[in-house]
Amino acid sequence: MTSTPTPTETLKKYLPWLVATALFMEQLDATIVNTAIPSMAVSLQATPLSLKAVVSSYILSLAVGIPVSGWMADRFGTRRVFGGAVLLFTIASVLCGLAVNVPMLVAARILQGLGAAMMMPVGRLCIIRTFPKSELLGAMNFVIIPALIGPLLGPTVGGLIVHWLSWREIFFVNVPVGVLALWLIYKHMPDYKGDRRRPLDVIGLVLFGTGAALLSWLLEVFGEHRLDVTSEAVLLVLSLSLLGAYVWHALREPFPLLKLALFKVRTFRVSVVGGFVTRLGIGGLPFLLPLLYQLGLGMPAWQSGLLMMPAALGAMGMKLVAGRLLKRLGYRQVLTVNTVLIGITIGMFSLIELGTPIWAIVLLGLAQGLFNSLQFSSMNTMAYADVDAADSSMASTIASSMQQMSMSFGLAFGTLVVGWYLGDMAQSDRFAVMHALDHAFLTMAGLTVLSSLSFWALKPGDGASVSQGDGAPRLRQAVAADKAEGGASPV
Repeated sequence: MTSTPTPTETLKKYLPWLVATALFMEQLDATIVNTAIPSMAVSLQATPLSLKAVVSSYILSLAVGIPVSGWMADRFGTRRVFGGAVLLFTIASVLCGLAVNVPMLVAARILQGLGAAMMMPVGRLCIIRTFPKSELLGAMNFVIIPALIGPLLGPTVGGLIVHWLSWREIFFVNVPVGVLALWLIYKHMPDYKGDRRRPLDVIGLVLFGTGAALLSWLLEVFGEHRLDVTSEAVLLVLSLSLLGAYVWHALREPFPLLKLALFKVRTFRVSVVGGFVTRLGIGGLPFLLPLLYQLGLGMPAWQSGLLMMPAALGAMGMKLVAGRLLKRLGYRQVLTVNTVLIGITIGMFSLIELGTPIWAIVLLGLAQGLFNSLQFSSMNTMAYADVDAADSSMASTIASSMQQMSMSFGLAFGTLVVGWYLGDMAQSDRFAVMHALDHAFLTMAGLTVLSSLSFWALKPGDGASVSQGDGAPRLRQAVAADKAEGGASPV
């Protein structure tokens, strides 16, 4: 006679599917939109360059919305906030598809970004609060696997939809996925709230939100010559000053928007700060690889898109074994070695030339996906290893905010490096582009290898509560020995 599953077992069974469904919708939308930009420009009688606002407005709303997501979840409950975010994202998708001009489309994309800003941090918070730390790695990896399918299908699905139907249908794809997510939320979403109500840090929201949004926008338009150098420098100083003012404010505010005291926790600090530097090198690849394949090797867009698929397949495959690697080797060894391997992989893209066999490019893309996936699994889960349950929403908010900013920084850094090496040479000159890209890959590889030094600050037992599961007591002996030798505690 089979026993009836307990509510906790049922929640653990369905919650990862729920969060993965919402994340899949978000990731699919983020990659599918870029494919339709030329078609949108023709339909709305605008230039493709002017439609950059369709992408940048989404990123700006993410930068503003993510920091307040933790406070909203603590105040109104994860069920209401997550459900509202999915509903807003779905309605905004419909409005995007019905847009009759560029301003209406941009306004709808801002609403989409606000919905997306709440989805991932709050969904991650539910996972953290539902699963014990010994099961967290497996749960987080399960959530990410369906999300990786979004970037894998996005360019292909977007191209087919635009070719056979119209650009408006790419937004309507979100509707059935959103309805499924809302049904799962109604049936299985837990309603976690903060232990105590804390007031909204309005001053902090204005300082951090304005500074982050301005900085994200500057990174988006960087290199397009839409602003003169003086204006860019003034706005850069202003954005950094706003963020600096937020740090000064947060250290004196009893209930800050983002609790900077969490950076005293070693595993959290190394994960977030070290991960930020590592992502500078990795974050430029989505920009540089299409340039390599299309401008450097002369491939059509569809073939270039296919060559991005091995990395996504490798990423999904690594999620199945990442837990076992971390359990056997530990976070310190995995992150220090794997970061170097990522740097070597990035550097090897500089060896690709016109005569390079396709199978070699596919294998290199597969290796890149494997190493990147292990890196993100390690950094994203180690961040919560030593964070108290009461601070989990704050930790999720800070981690999500830093990840979003690092993605913008990575893309901007890739643009800057290529532009620097290209100089005054024409972008239509294939050999000049290949020369610039080769040097850009080597520069980013060097930065990534150097970022591995940040993970040397970890101790052998760090993250054991997440990576070891039931074997965590074995590593506690290593932690105790480290302390006995004068090693620092996790904080």
